[in-house]
Amino acid sequence: MTMIESKVDEGLDAQQRNQLAALFHALADPTRLQILEHLKIGEHKVKDLTEHLGLAQSTVSAHLACLRDSELVSVRTQGRASMYSLNDSPQLEQVLSKAGELSRPGITAHHWNEQHPHAEAEK
Repeated sequence: MTMIESKVDEGLDAQQRNQLAALFHALADPTRLQILEHLKIGEHKVKDLTEHLGLAQSTVSAHLACLRDSELVSVRTQGRASMYSLNDSPQLEQVLSKAGELSRPGITAHHWNEQHPHAEAEK
């Protein structure tokens, strides 16, 4: 085994890579980041978030579902309303802070909806 192979073996296993990719996917959308910012100050109803963001309730609900699936937010029922809040707020704030440090002024756009050119060949 080469030194490079040894270093790779010490890294993440397939399940950990998939979990990390799901986490980064949840964080990779500007609207979801905006929702997380709103939830930093406390619980919000979906209705409150739609008003803050100026988006349709179905859009906000879809983003919240992604964040919930990634276990970044939790939901509880209060009467007929669903109340959303951050999970692991200190750790999430650390991740977002470190990501902010990695951000560069030249990084302004991303090809969000473009598929990687080799993605089909890898399937």
